Amino acid sequence: MIWRARQFEFQFPRPALVMGIVNVTPDSFSDGGKFFQADAAVAHALELVAEGADTLDIGGESTRPGAAPVSEAEELRRVLPVIERLASQVKIPLSIDTQKPAVARAALQAGASIVNDIAANRTEPAMWETVAEFRAGYVAMHMQGTPQTMQVNPAYTDVVREVQEFFSDRLARLAAAGVRAEQVVLDVGLGFGKTLEHNLKLLAELRRFTILHRPLLVGASRKSFLGKISGADTPDRLPAALACAGWAAQNGAHIIRAHDVAATAQALRMGEAILAKRQT
Repeated sequence: MIWRARQFEFQFPRPALVMGIVNVTPDSFSDGGKFFQADAAVAHALELVAEGADTLDIGGESTRPGAAPVSEAEELRRVLPVIERLASQVKIPLSIDTQKPAVARAALQAGASIVNDIAANRTEPAMWETVAEFRAGYVAMHMQGTPQTMQVNPAYTDVVREVQEFFSDRLARLAAAGVRAEQVVLDVGLGFGKTLEHNLKLLAELRRFTILHRPLLVGASRKSFLGKISGADTPDRLPAALACAGWAAQNGAHIIRAHDVAATAQALRMGEAILAKRQT
């Protein structure tokens, strides 16, 4: 299985990729605006690369539950200087975490190679046409509702089946818009319109999504559902996130999106070393 993102190509099976998170926002749930200024964001991104990030995910709009949307102009003001500077300094793919087609286009023009789209539940094709035009990698994430409404009362009859059906539908829509399957990664969207039970069920049944023959991305890092089990506040959820990352990688995930890159990479490599000694 191949994932192509412009000039980059990843062939699976291979060690799980680590996607390092760079929040260029003043109101992120995870870091409280610590990297809002471009200089701080670039320095942090370079640290993540040194820690072993295989790709960087740069976002200028918080998507925590209830977060207020920002304007297109403000989102561009936040992310473009960071992407432009990183594109000339790193040799790994840059991802733009955005719901806006115009922001995706500008980021791709500035040197990004991947669009990480939490709003893959849309019906209009402008974002997908942009991805097709640039031959960019595309992360299609499942979300019920919007960041403003998604945690009000998320409900499913069968969360795994419904997310599977969503992905099948989106792969067809993407193909119709000119996006090749080899460009697409699927993200079950932990915490995006899901209760604790929904999140746990998706993780427990993650291997069922491998029938779609596309790489799977899992992002549990620092999310609130971890605290509901561990009792830990946001800065102290790393052990729980590492447990999810290790489980996910052993059960079909190909990419782990994480704030704590060094710890995540170390945990993944240890698990892979153990699995390599398993007798078949």
